[in-house]
Amino acid sequence: DALMALIRAAAPKAANQTVRLWSRRLYPYEGTTRSSPIASITQQNAKYELVDFNQMAEQNKRASKPLTLGEWAKSHSCTGLERQVECMLELRQTGSMAWPLKSLELMERLRVGDFVDAQDVAGKWYEAQVRKIKKNSVKVHYVGWSSKWDAELKRWPDSAVPGLANKLFPPSPLWSQTPRWRERLKIGDIVEVRDTSSLVKRPKWYKGEIKKIGKPSDPIRKLEGGADLETYPCDGTDPDPSGSQLEEVSLLMFDRGQQILVEVAQERSEKAGALVFTKSVSSPTGRELNAADLELSASSSLIAEPPFLRWVDLYGEEICQLGTHLKLDDDLKTPTVLKYDVENGRKPVEIMRTPSGGAGFMRESLRGVPPAPGSVGLHNLGNSCFLNSTVQCLNHMEIISQYFLRDSYNSDLNRQNPLGSGGNVAMAYASLVKKMWSGDYSVMAPRSLKQTVAAFAPQFDNSYQHDSQEFCQFLMDGLHEDLNRVKSKPYVEELEGFGMEDQRAAIESWRKHLLRHDSIFVDHCQGMHRSHLTCPQCGRESIKFDVYSSISLPLATKKDHAAIQLEDCIEMFMEGEQLDERNAWYCPSCRRHVCALKMIALWSAPDILILHLKRFQFDTCMTSGGMLRSKIDDTVAFPIEGLDLTKYILGPISEDAPPVYKLFGVSEHTGYTANSGHYTATVRNSIDGQWYRCNDSHVGRTSGEAAITGGAYLLFYQRSKGSSKWAGMDAVMKERSIDPYGGLNVDKDGFEKIKKTKAKKKKKAGR
Repeated sequence: DALMALIRAAAPKAANQTVRLWSRRLYPYEGTTRSSPIASITQQNAKYELVDFNQMAEQNKRASKPLTLGEWAKSHSCTGLERQVECMLELRQTGSMAWPLKSLELMERLRVGDFVDAQDVAGKWYEAQVRKIKKNSVKVHYVGWSSKWDAELKRWPDSAVPGLANKLFPPSPLWSQTPRWRERLKIGDIVEVRDTSSLVKRPKWYKGEIKKIGKPSDPIRKLEGGADLETYPCDGTDPDPSGSQLEEVSLLMFDRGQQILVEVAQERSEKAGALVFTKSVSSPTGRELNAADLELSASSSLIAEPPFLRWVDLYGEEICQLGTHLKLDDDLKTPTVLKYDVENGRKPVEIMRTPSGGAGFMRESLRGVPPAPGSVGLHNLGNSCFLNSTVQCLNHMEIISQYFLRDSYNSDLNRQNPLGSGGNVAMAYASLVKKMWSGDYSVMAPRSLKQTVAAFAPQFDNSYQHDSQEFCQFLMDGLHEDLNRVKSKPYVEELEGFGMEDQRAAIESWRKHLLRHDSIFVDHCQGMHRSHLTCPQCGRESIKFDVYSSISLPLATKKDHAAIQLEDCIEMFMEGEQLDERNAWYCPSCRRHVCALKMIALWSAPDILILHLKRFQFDTCMTSGGMLRSKIDDTVAFPIEGLDLTKYILGPISEDAPPVYKLFGVSEHTGYTANSGHYTATVRNSIDGQWYRCNDSHVGRTSGEAAITGGAYLLFYQRSKGSSKWAGMDAVMKERSIDPYGGLNVDKDGFEKIKKTKAKKKKKAGR
């Protein structure tokens, strides 16, 4: 507002489209530098940068409070103390004329090797270096991150480049969107320091305390005991796969040689450290430093003890601002207090940290009274919010939780199932559920479950973010296989239902399913849908009854961004579609894969119904050919009570247990991709019926309606009235006196038996 007022005061008669504001940004540095062919043309030659009001508005939208004029002014200098910012107005006569200073715009003068601010796929701004420039896009490397995260961004604000995340802004001037934290560090400040033993492209990070800040004019020290860093051709371009002839060096912003001494508690070494200054210490000119040089250095009296106490480059990739990779703590020396908005007289729970506040601190379960039975917080064990969100929802599947709490699962444990974990996942989950419902804990650390899952699913054996839908599917499948009552699985072929009565085909398909799958999850969490395929070439048809444990619903997006109705998504799910080549169907008549026409209808619905809102889309990048993810963040309006699926069900419907559902859990996501951002959960407690918001270790009262946002990702429903085993198929078979486990026309291996027929003898022709 203040800047717009400045424009109106300086050019009161100018129309909005004929005036632009520029501000002068300062990048001063008087000190030693590393020799390099890159001159960082963009920043060193620039005096003014264009003020982007669109980016400023977006920044205000994301921030907890609006950007102030003082904060904006601080970003223009290294100290942040200057109270004045030089501004310049650019005018043109009409909106159709070219801007006089267009050649000075950042994207016009950008060069490979320049440093800028750039957004990642989640919309967060980072310091970045330009790696490649195309006509309409710019490839950047995010400083402090592995090169595998390098991204291609659009170059021009108003352009839309196929395959790119066009919601993101083009790169901005350096430190216009990110803080100038390196220039403002003080002794005692905490930064993130790369672990010396971690892999180059998969670094780990610890917290380190700054013990000494070298002067910019100090000679450049040879770094001892530091982490291995990625190297790049010294001209700032991408590495040449065929073998670059240029020297490869680690990234150093502007080639600035200033260094700092950091202490990393997690890397304390028992061995005596080496002296900082040895014969290997060199100056920027390449000569060895003599005693006089060392005396001039403000840090010559300090002794480093790598890796516990070591020098690092202030402008390099061995350090990052606190909060980049590690969770940001408000105060490292005071305990965290969890506060709940219920029972005002309850004493708060305190979580004590280690004195150093290091990342190696093991979060453990905390004894205390939870806000409600079963509504216990779950510690984030390092990007494990996807697990926490899923577990909070599954924990309030009442019929499943009671099964574990009453130890009914013990008799079903299947330790020989090659598709299971030998019962380990089920036992780890049972242990967690029992503790969550014991009333003895306010916060739990789901470490045992996380480690057990990781032991049998390598994709989760890391500290990366994961898709909660994928984890939910894996966990439910894993629990099912660990509790599968079928001890020896026969081979079973799919039933072709075309030409059969639907009811008969559905019954036979379910009985075949029971030959290999029979658990409490089959009893209450699985239903069937009817899939009808038609070959577009020959007209051959195929009908299959497939089992599901969740339904993935496409989002019927609207141009005006009005709320999407869940019913519209269900209707869209059952609309006919033509399969693409990746999902082509093999037509037995044509004897080749074809893009068949597919119709899906719900045959039955289980007691527990999980709806997956397909917010994440996959598109092919037009330039690289890789897969790109984008997110639909429109709000989907779903009912809290009374989700009636009666009109969609083709199969059995019971008056005692109709397909009418009530919501009990929502797994929520914020961010741009399923594998980034943050997951939370909103759940209805199965005991007191109240709604609680679960954000990792924090649990507080809320309402079901509060979950109806653009972040709702997985919807967990349960049947409002009664129970219908096997989604109603049990009642159907009892009504028809059909034994669900016997009488199938298959042999001991599950193959269908074929009746033998005698061949007719041909009559001999008379002579």
